[in-house]
Amino acid sequence: MSEQGSDVILERLMSLHPKVIDLVLDRVWALLAALDNPERKLPPVIHIAGTNGKGSTQAMIRAGLEAAGQSVHAYTSPHLARFHERIRVAGSLIAEHDLQAVLEECEAANGGAPITYFEITTVAALLAFARTPADYTLLEVGLGGRLDATNVVEKPGLSIITPVSIDHTQFLGDTIGAIAGEKAGIIKRGVPVVVGPQTDEAMEVIEARAMRLGAPLLAYGQQWHVWEERGRLIFQDEHGLCDLPLPNLIGAHQIHNAGAALAALRYLKFGEVACEAAVTTAQWPARMQLLRSGPLCKAAPSAQIWLDGGHNPAAGDALAEALSKLPTRETVLVCGMLNTKDISGYLRPLAAHADCLYAVSIAGETNTLAADVTASHAKDVGMIAHVSQSVDTAVANIVASTPNARILICGSLYLAGNVLRDGNA
Repeated sequence: MSEQGSDVILERLMSLHPKVIDLVLDRVWALLAALDNPERKLPPVIHIAGTNGKGSTQAMIRAGLEAAGQSVHAYTSPHLARFHERIRVAGSLIAEHDLQAVLEECEAANGGAPITYFEITTVAALLAFARTPADYTLLEVGLGGRLDATNVVEKPGLSIITPVSIDHTQFLGDTIGAIAGEKAGIIKRGVPVVVGPQTDEAMEVIEARAMRLGAPLLAYGQQWHVWEERGRLIFQDEHGLCDLPLPNLIGAHQIHNAGAALAALRYLKFGEVACEAAVTTAQWPARMQLLRSGPLCKAAPSAQIWLDGGHNPAAGDALAEALSKLPTRETVLVCGMLNTKDISGYLRPLAAHADCLYAVSIAGETNTLAADVTASHAKDVGMIAHVSQSVDTAVANIVASTPNARILICGSLYLAGNVLRDGNA
């Protein structure tokens, strides 16, 4: 098998994509059956849905479990630099030869039938997990929940729903209630569900499904509470109170993500070692990540360069709050987004925290929003905006006039992935 064999296979799998994306599980069920149902042979599953915070919450749970000596499979999407990031087998990113093997096996079993890229690669991950011993399996939903390819485990050990907000309206509905209904589709009969902070509309939908299925609710503001106090994170549930360091992941929203992770760990009966590790050692790239090395840092040695992949209005709110807590410094955004996103909703809360914005198109993405369109939206929400050919060019222009700027590259995980693939870290 060649070193780049998985890239070739993944390219072939893209050609199987149905002409229209229809959210159904029929294709996934058929492929799983052809592979002798690996989803029935997984270590205990923790299934995570939500609009924002899924990845951070998963990263914290994994950090806590591993600190307690547990071996953990983890599945997430999308990847940033390499596809292998999506599949972590017993603590390590899947090896190239193993990835090639499961992809080829899934491709053969599928027999050329239409199937989405996400569906067939999710099945490949489940196949890899089923064949390697571990203590837990963490599955992050890709889109929605009810009809997501990860929603094939009949009885997970625990379900988690992080905050629900407006996103992917073309697939999930255009109201919080409709979207919450799709997210709540991961709730299974009798399986406890940890619920992060929600609007009243979302919470009513989640509570109704949980009640209907007899799924015990572990909800923020009811069964557990979390807050910041005097520079510490305080968590309280029926088992007592935890006084912990603040999360190493930056932003006030990470307090709530940490709360969901702690609620999960404590339900699973893990103690202080796991809880502290969850909030102090979790790693989640492109979520207010301060770049410390690579070409961009060399080109702008006096600047501070941050990278964030959030891309919806709720992410814009969280990013604005994070910026408000940083020391005063001239702040410039380098922003690129997909044309499926609410660009104005994302930028509006950031307008008060940025001195100007450089808009870029995302290289290699057919659904990129043109840089001039992004700049126009930025101007509409009151920002000074320029158009740039690339991130590198934008950074060079920024430091030419403001060498000590705080530069935030933001707007899309795809843009963040390009930055990381270029050797920045």
